[in-house]
Amino acid sequence: MIKRLGIIGVAVLIAFIAFRSNFEIVKPTKEAPVAQQQICHKELAGVVNKGETLFDIFKKYNLDLTELFKIKEASANIHRVRDLHPGQPYKIIIDNDNKIHSLIYWIDDEAFLNIRRNESGFCAVKEQVEYEKIVHNVSGTIKNNLVSSISDENGGLLLALQLSDIFAWDIDFTSDLRNGDTFKIVVEALFLDGQFKKYGNILSVEFINNGKTYYAFGFENKGKIDYYDADGKSLKKAFLKAPLSFRRISSHFSKGRFHPILKIYRPHHGLDYTAAAGTPVSSVGDGTIIFKGRKGQYGNLIIIRHKNGWGTYYGHLSKFAKGIKRGSRVGQGDLIGYVGSTGLATGPHLHYEVRINNKPVNPLTLKLPSGSPVPTSLMADFSRFRNDMRLKLETMGIQTTDYAKK
Repeated sequence: MIKRLGIIGVAVLIAFIAFRSNFEIVKPTKEAPVAQQQICHKELAGVVNKGETLFDIFKKYNLDLTELFKIKEASANIHRVRDLHPGQPYKIIIDNDNKIHSLIYWIDDEAFLNIRRNESGFCAVKEQVEYEKIVHNVSGTIKNNLVSSISDENGGLLLALQLSDIFAWDIDFTSDLRNGDTFKIVVEALFLDGQFKKYGNILSVEFINNGKTYYAFGFENKGKIDYYDADGKSLKKAFLKAPLSFRRISSHFSKGRFHPILKIYRPHHGLDYTAAAGTPVSSVGDGTIIFKGRKGQYGNLIIIRHKNGWGTYYGHLSKFAKGIKRGSRVGQGDLIGYVGSTGLATGPHLHYEVRINNKPVNPLTLKLPSGSPVPTSLMADFSRFRNDMRLKLETMGIQTTDYAKK
């Protein structure tokens, strides 16, 4: 067959095989040579502007609105294309007849919507972003607070939040931190197309707080990463150290505090956390809401009943979280309300109490039981991982790397 085609025929056959997956080949006619009938693809790329819809984008590029309705129908059960967010990128590939070949919309940092034309119309799938992961070291010394001590560039704030979550059961990052405390973090740095995008999972941490060294090792168990100390004991405990992040304690647990409004000495059976109005408040542990509403000097109050006779109180809230009601089950870290100044309060703050069998106890002095340790069957794997991470931490200097300057 190749002998009969000759040199020109072979060239055409090779070209057809090489390009048939990307181009539609129009049957040649005397009036239209093959080269002129190949479909050229053009890329339309941009980011969603504030208030912009997919309809607006179609109008901007003079695209066929009938195809917009087909795309909406194809993606309805995957991700609604009317839910576009400002700043998110998109890419539309069209042919020389202005017909859409594909549309990609980045839903968030983790996934994108991929819509492609097929024989019957359009097909939509939600795909995960494939980042290149590089193990990276971040270290530093505490000056004033955790956030200012980790560069806010390139996701430093989120890294600080992740670090505070890991040690939320052991370190109160408002009341416990001291200037001069140090931290070393081994973390995944995520790259896309050769550019740093954000930090991923923290793999291990050494945190020295007021002379005491804390370790955390992120070890995967049952498909989920949990954090353990050097002995394989879980860092999770029945209660979080505090019900909100990055705040200061303005009033401690006391048997005789001078009340700033009533001008008298009386017991203060909890902690007052000063924070901006609207700061999210979370449940410190799993439990059931047994009270939600207005209650005297507490103002807007939520009471949660936990296991073994434990209860927690959250007072002076500005408002309650959506869906929160009496009888609702909440998990540790679930949003329950927002900081306010309702009731007897001089300014926005959260009044937080812990009671055991209805007896008030000091939250800062409680010894809380740990969660489940590394399973015995995985201890050998954990030990190897821990030893590798400890070597990385021991050889790490106290410094930070700024990818933006690379």
